[in-house]
Amino acid sequence: MQTLIEHARTFHAKITDKQQEFAQPAHGQQPQVLFISCSDSRVIPSLFTGARPGDLFEVRSAGNIVPSYRPQAACAVAGSIEFAVQALRVPDIVVCGHSHCGAVQGLLREQSVHTMPPVHRWLTWAGYRARTDEPWPTRGIGENATAATQQHVLTQLDHLRTYPFVARRLDLGRLRLHAWYDTVETGEVLACAPGSRVFKSL
Repeated sequence: MQTLIEHARTFHAKITDKQQEFAQPAHGQQPQVLFISCSDSRVIPSLFTGARPGDLFEVRSAGNIVPSYRPQAACAVAGSIEFAVQALRVPDIVVCGHSHCGAVQGLLREQSVHTMPPVHRWLTWAGYRARTDEPWPTRGIGENATAATQQHVLTQLDHLRTYPFVARRLDLGRLRLHAWYDTVETGEVLACAPGSRVFKSL
């Protein structure tokens, strides 16, 4: 923790030659993309995208889960998506999964999250069970960890399409959806082309 504190303490001095870059977004944000990724500490979207201040509107949650649209449910992920699409008018949304994802491991093996009730409950929003009381194992995600994670990303894109304001802007051609997969150990980022189920290098 101390190294992080020291960096934060001196950060303003380190960016004195980049004041304009940091000052510009202070007048209002116009992010290029809504970037939905996992909370995992090994996933750093600004690092592998080279994003600068104001480029990414980030939403991070365990397993980069996007719950299906439920207007009566209080959900930080849904609220952030609505703000990015409705208020900020982002032109692109990326859902990015990653290798060695603990949430996907929890989806594949219920016993690994059995002692963590809130985590267990959150994983039910991933969309692989017809009902929240349906028993594990999950349906439709497979057993291979890489393939399961990539399928999981595509399922979350399907959930995004259930949001009326997302569907509307997709129909108008004003919004694009992207499925990415971050390979933590190599830094390689894969993407799935629209209409495909196969992830390839960007």
